[in-house]
Order: sequence, then C-alpha cells, then structure tokens
Amino acid sequence: MPADLSALHALVVGCAFALAFVFGFVGHSTNFCTMGAIADIVNFGAWDRMRMWVLAIAVAMIGTAALVGAGLIDTTKTIYATPRLAWLSSLVGGALFGFGMVLGSGCGSKTLIRIGHGNLKSLVVALAIAISAAMTLRGLFAVWRVNTVDTVAIQLATNQDLGSVVAHAGGFVRPHAQAWMGALLGLALVAWVFAPRAFRESAIKRDIVLGGLVVGAVIVAAWWVSGSLGYIAEDPNTLEERFIATNSGRMESFSFVAPFAYALELLMLWSDASRIVSFGIATVAGVIAGSLAHALLSKRFRWEGFRDAEDTANHLTGGVLMGAGGVTALGCTIGQGISGVSTLALGSFLALAGIVAGAIAALRYQAWRIERLA
Repeated sequence: MPADLSALHALVVGCAFALAFVFGFVGHSTNFCTMGAIADIVNFGAWDRMRMWVLAIAVAMIGTAALVGAGLIDTTKTIYATPRLAWLSSLVGGALFGFGMVLGSGCGSKTLIRIGHGNLKSLVVALAIAISAAMTLRGLFAVWRVNTVDTVAIQLATNQDLGSVVAHAGGFVRPHAQAWMGALLGLALVAWVFAPRAFRESAIKRDIVLGGLVVGAVIVAAWWVSGSLGYIAEDPNTLEERFIATNSGRMESFSFVAPFAYALELLMLWSDASRIVSFGIATVAGVIAGSLAHALLSKRFRWEGFRDAEDTANHLTGGVLMGAGGVTALGCTIGQGISGVSTLALGSFLALAGIVAGAIAALRYQAWRIERLA
C-alpha cells in the first residue's frame, strides 16, 4: 500500500476507534441498551430508554440527511441502499437477532460494553457471535442462508432508500429528496421523544437525552469518516473508487455483528501480512476501551460470571442467533436499527421490525418459562 494510502488508512481507523471509544464511554454511562428498552416496555410499560434509542435514530437521520444534502456522502454507496430488497432475509435475520439478544442479555454493542466492565458472560457471547457470524458470512450457515431466505427478494427500479424511491417516482433530484425526507422524519421522531411533559421536566431524563444525542452523533460522524474522509474517487492501483479500511468495500458506519468475525479472524491470522485492522475491527476495540475507561473512572468495574448451566446455555444460544441473524439481516440494533435506518433504506426498516418482534417473542418466552418453573 502506498505511503499516502497507508497514512489515510491509519487516520480512518484511528477516527473509528476514537468514535467507538466515545460510544462505549457514553453507552456505559447512560446504560444505552436496545434490549433493555424493549424489555422495559414489555415488562413494566416504561418508555424512557426507548426514547433514548429513538432519539439516537432521529439524530442519525437528521445528521445523515445534512451530510447527503451538503454532498459530503452518498448513502447509495452502502450495503443498505441497494436496488435488491431482500425482505425475507431482513425480517428473518432481524427476528433471529432480536430473539438472540434477549437470551444473550444484550445486543452486539451492549455485549462489548459489558465486556468493558468485566462481564465474562459477555465475552463468551462475543465469541459465539464471532464464530456464528463467520459461519454465516462464508461457512456452513452461509450455504443455508444463500439457498433459502436470500433467494427471496424484490428487484427495484432504483435504490431502496426512500430518497431514491421518491425521486424516481416524482422526478426529484435524489440527494435533495433524501435530505428533506431524512430531516423531516428525524424531526418527527424528536417531537415524539419530547412530547410527554413529564419527560421534558424530569432531571432524571438528562442521561437518556445525553445517550441518544451522543450515540446518534457518533453514527453520523462515522458516516463522514468512512464516506468522505476515507473516500478516494480513483484508487491509483485499480483506477476505481475506494472506501479506505472497510471490509465491505463500501461506505460504513457502526455495526456490531460481522466486525466480531473480522476481529476474531485478525487475531487468529495475525502473522498474515495481508490482514489489516479495518474500520469495523477498530470500532469493536474502541467500544470495549471506552466502556472500560468509564467503568474504572466510576468504580463500577467488577467481574461477573455465569449463574448455572442454563444461564450458560442461554447466552451461548443467544450469541449464535445474533451472529447468524445479524449477518442475514445485514446488521444489528445499531447496524440496521440506527446506521441503516439513517439511510432510509426499506430493508433497514424491515430488519428493525424483525428485531423488535424477535425480542418481544423472547421476552414472552422467558416470562412463560419463569411461570412454568414457579
């Protein structure tokens, strides 16, 4: 790799790590957790943590729309906004991931945050996610995925993001349509978040607002790092456009399933000079480091282990389901639920619906099992 490209690679990876560090630090501080948000609603009817997640989505939508409108990034150059809408993969993969994150006590990002504050259960879950994701990318699970759910798709006349669909149907300029739709949808979500008067007036909600604002802003910054700072219109070696340090070869933001597999692969094949630290791998390391830093500063670091054999089995099963489901759905609660949704891709909304449905089903299953054992 030429010296100038090596320097740019190091800069992109360094920025990814720094943003992930902030994500991990604030995520641990504010208890940002999608699984917890859904569980709070199902079990207690409490919506505060859901408002934090929705605020993060809103900020990501608005920020991404601003970048698109300014011409700094092009969200059609992501894995989310392709013309092929694999709707069944999005729904089934999302449901598997959602069910798995309940069994595993948190999604991919929460797993990394828990590792940072000493949770050994989450370390086991992370290994299960990594192995399962690798198997679903290129192994046995990949054969099943490619020959089943991935065969069902709709080929659209344009890219599947709402901006492209509306521009194609109404004859609008695509970046303008994308920017306006992202901004309007994001503002509508912000209005919903702050609609309850009690929510606006309670000082307790400050951490919730902080978590939503920071997580959403980090997603936007990651889009800029990958899609603008790390973008080369013409690679001197291939004469084609290139997004530096991404595993997908496209513009990326945060997602925490496939990067588990890439990180494990790098550690296992470290002596292979062709293996490099990618954008996704840097985010995995950054979230753990950020969570660890806050855990130490707040004196909340403590070792945690499994309760019994059933607890171990649940977490292992959850990790396998998250790895397989996340790759099948092209993302997790962060990868599809925030990064993907910020591009307004139809598949991302379907994956998000699948994740929520799977999580609710798992919570109902857990409640049923507790009642049965009582």
